[in-house]
Amino acid sequence: MSTTDITKTSTRPDVNARRIINGADADVIQLHPMKHTFAWDAYNAGNANHWLPTEITMMSDIEQIRSGQLSADEMKALKTVLGFFTTADSIAANNIVLALYKHISSPECRMYLLRQGYEEAIHTQAYQYIVESLGLDEAEIFNAYNEVESIRDKDQFLIPFIDVLTNPEFKTGTTEADQTLLRSLIVFACLMEGLFFYVGFTQILALGRQNKMMGAAEQYQYILRDESMHCNFGIDLINTIKMENPHLWTAAFREEIKSLFLRAVELEYRYAEDTMPRGVLGLNAPMFKGYLRFIANRRAQQIGLDVLFPQEENPFPWMSEMIDLKKERNFFETRVIEYQTGGALNWE
Repeated sequence: MSTTDITKTSTRPDVNARRIINGADADVIQLHPMKHTFAWDAYNAGNANHWLPTEITMMSDIEQIRSGQLSADEMKALKTVLGFFTTADSIAANNIVLALYKHISSPECRMYLLRQGYEEAIHTQAYQYIVESLGLDEAEIFNAYNEVESIRDKDQFLIPFIDVLTNPEFKTGTTEADQTLLRSLIVFACLMEGLFFYVGFTQILALGRQNKMMGAAEQYQYILRDESMHCNFGIDLINTIKMENPHLWTAAFREEIKSLFLRAVELEYRYAEDTMPRGVLGLNAPMFKGYLRFIANRRAQQIGLDVLFPQEENPFPWMSEMIDLKKERNFFETRVIEYQTGGALNWE
């Protein structure tokens, strides 16, 4: 049975035959019996955390822009960060909808991928809302991936890992093809959503910590929460595929993945240098080198690789608080309770 065929049969799906990939014979149409419960948990958490950009006021941000309260370096950082993010979530959505979804044979994992795709659309809406509210040049911001070399280089690194899965001739079922899918999944879960987003997140949230761009910073904090969930779900997918297909995780494959990690750290550091050629917001580009290495170590360990950069520590410990949303009310003084629907956020 393919991932789209419906065949008349009296045989009910066997939960033991369910697989993340190459499990279509167990019927991808039926949600039950459910095997990969982490995906169902992620789907329900995403629903409980639902939010919309237009629920967040941009009035103070608009006033700060109009009155020139941001320095030239702060404006450069803001515009360069928006320049990457305005198209990054579209690339992520394309990967889900056009490349990954059709090759996944777990119904509950497909459910979460649909939720994730919707959240990527919400994020793109948020960037448009910020750009439009602040009266920034939309053509400049949205076309930055063509005009800013460090943004273009990151996007060009990612696109081939979508293209290989959208090739009409591509099908899983062989070791080579399954490793190709696993490689693409690692790139998007660990390196795009788990690494490429973090320089921008840190800079926008650093503005918020100084009572600047509070509306934009609040939206980025919700986006950070969503992306953290996307990353964690992707890592669960990766580790489950490895468990179900241990022959894929060869020494040669691990070395290839390690090389991709090192390249991604290099690309993101160049981007950090572009966003802040001089120190700003108490940050500077060299600080991000340690931060990116720290994050890369964490992502590598989460999928079973050795530490890539020994003895790196987190230079921005406050970012962990932002991800966990544990101190959000003290940080932004916003009405967070209005943006949850299922009691999913617990304040400590």
